[in-house]
Amino acid sequence: MASWSEKMLQLLRRMNNFHLPGSSLESCLRFEVAGEQVGWISPKVASILGRFPAVFRPYGSAITFCSGLDTFESRSVAVDEVLQELRREASFTCLIGWRDEDEFYFQQYAVMPRYCDPPLMYMERAATSLFGVKRYGVHVNGYTRDSSGNLNMWLARRSLTKQTYPGRLDNMAAGGLAAGCSVRHTMVKECEEEACIPPGLAEQARPVGTVSYTYEDEEGIFPECQFVFDLELPLNFQPHIGDGEVQAFYYYPIENVKDLLVSEEFKPNCAMVVLDFLIRHAIIEPDSGLLHTGGQMSDHLVGFEIRI
Repeated sequence: MASWSEKMLQLLRRMNNFHLPGSSLESCLRFEVAGEQVGWISPKVASILGRFPAVFRPYGSAITFCSGLDTFESRSVAVDEVLQELRREASFTCLIGWRDEDEFYFQQYAVMPRYCDPPLMYMERAATSLFGVKRYGVHVNGYTRDSSGNLNMWLARRSLTKQTYPGRLDNMAAGGLAAGCSVRHTMVKECEEEACIPPGLAEQARPVGTVSYTYEDEEGIFPECQFVFDLELPLNFQPHIGDGEVQAFYYYPIENVKDLLVSEEFKPNCAMVVLDFLIRHAIIEPDSGLLHTGGQMSDHLVGFEIRI
């Protein structure tokens, strides 16, 4: 039976497989906007985008926009029209997850080379994997420390109606960073909506860094960066179900959380956030086995970043 460290290495490899040998990286085309790379497009997606020469054009080993689409409004509208047509055709399974928000930009993701850059266009969340566009999110580790210093963590179980990973374990609160929303605003909003945490308490959460990785699966390429917060909760506080995205909350000793981390119950990217927590709080130490695995850790962490 595989050890905990071996299982974690398998998870790391899965969550960063785009940077490992055998991925589609070498065959992908760069997605460029205004001369800046903002994503990766697979040959399969590129061939379908070729049906829309009024929107996309090849540019060496890249795909970019046709002349005239030179503002974020014009690019956003043009891409949305293409995606709506592909959605009607059921060309890609990822578009089944289209959110159908009432306001066009409410669940649009900003597309930019780096987080601090002005957005070059907006794109529907469900379609970002087709273009390999980096998505940003906010995750909150809710935990307590008792009088003896023992750590316990609150975990959420995702609703069975969620479009991705229904019924899996998740961080106490988490959500995608929609265009135009700040990181802290998103953190407070998700805490209140998902776990009924009062804003005054949520504001006490500490920003502790980011976790980044890139994986690919049958639905596309997923470069993701999660802004991570730690929120130490009062011992007598209990999160409650809010907007229905969570079906239950669980309160576990940290060693139980560590075991659950490598189970099939955990949403994989949330496991990366909890792994970061375990490392920062010395639950996983250099002598634990994970950090000295004959070079395998460094092999699987290429492109995987934990930044403080």
